[in-house]
Amino acid sequence: MNTRVCKNQIPSGEQLADSARALLALLVLMTAAVCAPETLAQTIRVDITPDHAVNTFRPTEALGAGVDRIPRVATDKIFTEPMLKQILSAGWQTVSYRQNTELFVEAWHWNPQGTWSEAGDKGYFVGNSAPTEIIRHSYGYPLPHAGFSQPDGTGYSRLTDGDVHTYWKSNPYLAKAYTGEDDSLLPQWVIANLASPQQINAIRIAWTAPFARKYLVQYWTGKDPIYHPTEGAWLTFPGGSITNGTGGDATIQLSRTSLPVQFVRVWMTESSNTCDTHGSADPRNCLGYAISELYLGTLTADGKFHDVIRHTADRAQTNTICSSVDPWHEGSVINERGDQVGFDLFYTSGITRGLPAMIPVAMLYDTPENAAAEIAYIEKRGYLISYVEMGEEPDGKHTLPEDYGALYLQWATALHRVDPKLKLGGPIFEGVNKDIEVWPDARGKTSWMGRFFDYLKLHGRLADLSFVSFEHYPFEPCKLQWSALYEEADLVRHILQVWRDDGLPPGVPMFITESNIAAGDDESFVDIFAALWWTDYVGAFLEAGGNAVYYFHYIPLGQSLGCHGTSPGTFGMFTVDSNYEVKQPISQFFAGQMINLEWVQPGNGVHRLFPSEGDIHDGAGHVLVTSYAVLRPDGEWSLMLVNKDQENSHPVRIVFQDQESKKDTMLTGSVDVATFGSEQYQWHSNIKGGTADPDGPIAKSSIAAGARTIFTLPKASVTVVRGKLASDSFPAKQNKSYFFFGSNIGSN
Repeated sequence: MNTRVCKNQIPSGEQLADSARALLALLVLMTAAVCAPETLAQTIRVDITPDHAVNTFRPTEALGAGVDRIPRVATDKIFTEPMLKQILSAGWQTVSYRQNTELFVEAWHWNPQGTWSEAGDKGYFVGNSAPTEIIRHSYGYPLPHAGFSQPDGTGYSRLTDGDVHTYWKSNPYLAKAYTGEDDSLLPQWVIANLASPQQINAIRIAWTAPFARKYLVQYWTGKDPIYHPTEGAWLTFPGGSITNGTGGDATIQLSRTSLPVQFVRVWMTESSNTCDTHGSADPRNCLGYAISELYLGTLTADGKFHDVIRHTADRAQTNTICSSVDPWHEGSVINERGDQVGFDLFYTSGITRGLPAMIPVAMLYDTPENAAAEIAYIEKRGYLISYVEMGEEPDGKHTLPEDYGALYLQWATALHRVDPKLKLGGPIFEGVNKDIEVWPDARGKTSWMGRFFDYLKLHGRLADLSFVSFEHYPFEPCKLQWSALYEEADLVRHILQVWRDDGLPPGVPMFITESNIAAGDDESFVDIFAALWWTDYVGAFLEAGGNAVYYFHYIPLGQSLGCHGTSPGTFGMFTVDSNYEVKQPISQFFAGQMINLEWVQPGNGVHRLFPSEGDIHDGAGHVLVTSYAVLRPDGEWSLMLVNKDQENSHPVRIVFQDQESKKDTMLTGSVDVATFGSEQYQWHSNIKGGTADPDGPIAKSSIAAGARTIFTLPKASVTVVRGKLASDSFPAKQNKSYFFFGSNIGSN
């Protein structure tokens, strides 16, 4: 006889008072095993063969959340006990501290107190490593020698700002004095994007010191050399090879006739090593390359230069991109709009739960001494560090892998002097769905990650890479359809395989240290879509062999207008008012609870993840129900079942198969069922952004399960089914070690 709990009909409003009807509705929604003809049920199969476990993890290490730079006015309102209590109730465990200043081409003063390399609060800054005052806030300092035209309008390039007294300068830590390698092995470059093809036959470079003695002036033959680096080639202009540059204002006729080009690159391979405007007292002032202004256009027969570049100190300037930037800066120019929460407040507030936290060091626009002082400070305070991320999104700043590798090794050396046990990693890529490609090197290799691995191997330093981290923002903002849910599991599995194919060293774990649906939010972030996406994504990532995933953003910062003001959303787990007071939890909050409090057993016990799959598809072949099965430390089997069908519920039976014993079994006895879906949560837009009604809670129930129990998965929902098998159904062959985060840990 089938074990079922039948659906009940809810009386109409004329038959039942509103309050009683609401109570009865909740009871009905909590029912997970429902009447359904057994012949209609489809099967979820779990392979429980002991040797077939695909991953092991501990929730305290594998399921975390990220804290980023936030508005200065929000810090003291959010880092309070009532707010943190609500944040922590989502169940996320370890925390990743996100380093945001490098995205804005800023130096990070993790400690406001420190020393400068020059008098007058300027030069290269090193924070004070001795704990004195409590650090509650920290800020970024814009770099005056930047060569990026920031698309968000927060900065501008000195290469086309119309001021010959300002200049771009490359990072001195990429010069031979620090890398030990010839400068030609780490070329520095600048690119001018003319927006559309222009007739060009000449360039004028207003060099300042240090200038390039050897350089090439090149044009691109394809679409966009940054976003399509393998769909074209850099060709040197006929007159664009300079082997004896002397600095000053260099006007060069590049070709006899003008050529239609959009992208022009200056590729620098030998420096004059003369000193910049900051003098010779600090050797860093005399390394790299510096350009005051770039001009592109035509030389006419009368010798006149006709420039096509727009020179202005704002984002209307001709766009330029550079290989690196000198971290020299001044204390008088500070960005106080965003607060990198001070380490003392971060660690003592309770947000870390007392667990080791992943900590970043600035690297692209910093010094190894400042990074070492930061780690020394944290350790002197007795705060716990799990891992150290090196820099932030080098792919987003168009850093070539060899440049990143050269900085990585210098920083690794400095940090390991402080603590040889530190686990360092990166590169903290932007969210991508495919391999990151760059211009081919001398061997024709275009894989960024592959070349980074090669760089570490070439220098005998692969052991300095303790983990690989990256971000996951799989979809384009504001263009999401419901069908995107069908893609996520394959997308996250694919990107893990990409890094393996690039040469990921065996045993090096992979962390997604920042993630959400897309890099820009819309209503999919607050709709039930987000809950289904999150649960499916986390399950698929762990099933594919990922080691830790971090929810982003842990801090509730309110709704944005998103999608040009037509589809407001938020990255957080709550909507908040203008005073950062929580208004209500939203779908991502409940997704966190389903993952952290229902699917896994909270704590540091080892969970073993086994393969499982269903046979439910739509007419186009999309998998409608995905399944993720763990054996928890308490001996319970827990399945997280994601029904992506927004129109139909699906009855399923769950079968556990052991290929060694050739036995099939089912959940028996008391089984806990938790469901969160479109029946528990609905988002409603309005002119102020919107609200959820109903907004939870998760529907929970316990049933007495048997061999023929059928579970119905409501439409657009995630359901966790948790219980035990018959005592003799899972072989006792479990006394073996499983690889976990670089250690052999006996299974529970």
